[in-house]
Amino acid sequence: MFGWRGRFGLIVPSSNTTMEMEFHRYIPEGISLHTARMPLRNVNEEELTKMATFATDAAKLLADAGVELIVFGCTSGSFIGGKDFEKEIEMKIEEEVNIETFTTSTAVIEALNVLDIQSLLVITPYIEEINQKEKEFLEANGFEVLDIRGLGIEDNLEIGKLEPYTAYRLAKATFIDEADGIFISCTNWRTFEIIEKLESDLRVPVVTSNQATLWMALRALDVRDELPLGRLFREY
Repeated sequence: MFGWRGRFGLIVPSSNTTMEMEFHRYIPEGISLHTARMPLRNVNEEELTKMATFATDAAKLLADAGVELIVFGCTSGSFIGGKDFEKEIEMKIEEEVNIETFTTSTAVIEALNVLDIQSLLVITPYIEEINQKEKEFLEANGFEVLDIRGLGIEDNLEIGKLEPYTAYRLAKATFIDEADGIFISCTNWRTFEIIEKLESDLRVPVVTSNQATLWMALRALDVRDELPLGRLFREY
């Protein structure tokens, strides 16, 4: 049986072409991943807000696969409504299907806290209005955002085409010594290959949306395999 150690459901935007692929390359043996989708083409406030209304329908389909955990796999889609918006999504899904649920934003906050990253730099592919919403969300949760820089891309398919080195270069160009760490935001931005390289070069911990989400999912399933995805997986 696939998923003999654990199985989890993943809800992603319909135009996300990265998150599943990164997970499939790194999930430990015995863990199975099952995916449902919500409609989204452009990463802007209107479409993200509308997309979140489809989350419970997607969760009900995943429940049919006998998943033990459900993950809402979209960073901007889980902070777009402000502080505690991610908790609202989780609560609605759990009330509907009675399965433990968390969002990517929840995982990011947890990862930043365990790594003791209080003052951070944020790297995104987003347009400015989404960057501002993310800055407000992180600050409302007690973090100091020293700088946030985006690539100004609204088309989610275009975000999915970005090479990992784009995140690496932008992070290095943005880095200042006052930062406790770096957060690379967006589940559709490929980052797994560059996490350890960035940590080695900049000597600070790096959190990415997909890394934090996978880390939290595996720990929720009581799976503790050490993966080559930075300090978060090595130490916590």
